Amino acid sequence: MAEREQIPLGVILAGGLATRMGGGDKGMLQIGGQSLLDRVIDRISPQVTGLALNANGNASRFLKLGLPVIADSIEGFAGPLAGVLAGLDWAAEQGARSIVTVAADTPFFPRDLVAQLLQAADGQRHPLVLATTPRTGDDALKSGGGKRVNRHPTFGLWPVALRDDLRVALEGGLRKVVLWTDQHEGREALFSAEPFDPFFNVNTPEDLARAETLLEQA
Repeated sequence: MAEREQIPLGVILAGGLATRMGGGDKGMLQIGGQSLLDRVIDRISPQVTGLALNANGNASRFLKLGLPVIADSIEGFAGPLAGVLAGLDWAAEQGARSIVTVAADTPFFPRDLVAQLLQAADGQRHPLVLATTPRTGDDALKSGGGKRVNRHPTFGLWPVALRDDLRVALEGGLRKVVLWTDQHEGREALFSAEPFDPFFNVNTPEDLARAETLLEQA
């Protein structure tokens, strides 16, 4: 494990519109009597030195969490990269060098997420790493000769030093995470997908029901 001062801050990305769930805050949905967001906080808190929530709208609805709430600075719901930028700006104010982002609707991500991202970043001038899992089944067949992994762009290690570059890219219309990370020689950290993909996220009512069934394996 890295020395404590090298461990990044954490940012939970909850700035999406949740259209497939009918709108609202997906993180407030419950499985096993606990909200998705509370489960995410429980998993990431021991792995980082501080934690903030990226969310838009009235921040008071998250008051009970006791976390700083940071909104996107790029207008128009520009996607996860806007949340990353908001997190990087917040981290810069704290004097931090990097952040790790996690999604508010993904309750089973690895408990060693940060450690593995940091390991994958070893030797990078600007630590930039996305989480991946192996492609299986139909996904693997569809990939053909291409990538044999699924990249999870809301789970990554991001350098504060590149925040202004990211701002310019977003203001220029860039929205796809991997286009930006590839431009900066981003790396990947591979996580096991057994017994299920730990980056499974809740997008639909059916996903919420499946999450309930996965609790015993998590």
